[in-house]
Amino acid sequence: MANSIKSAAFLIESRLADAAIGSVDALFDLGIAFSTGGGGVDVDLIEAHKWFNLAALNGSEEAMMCRADISDDMTAREIAEAQKQARAWLQSMDRRAA
Repeated sequence: MANSIKSAAFLIESRLADAAIGSVDALFDLGIAFSTGGGGVDVDLIEAHKWFNLAALNGSEEAMMCRADISDDMTAREIAEAQKQARAWLQSMDRRAA
């Protein structure tokens, strides 16, 4: 159990670091991890939608399709929360770059 928690934490930390420097693949990988529970991460469709949305904004057509797929299983409120979190993440990246 402890190893799966460590591997999940490592997956998220490493992909977050790559996402912060603009890696579309990292954004997409985070969406996949949260949408499937891959790498020991709990399924969280709001988080998944957020990362797919960010990858889509950076031109990933595959992320656009995945975002649409998981949206079918989400409420309007959950989608709105995911979009809010995506905007907040973008704003935090803008402040960090400034």
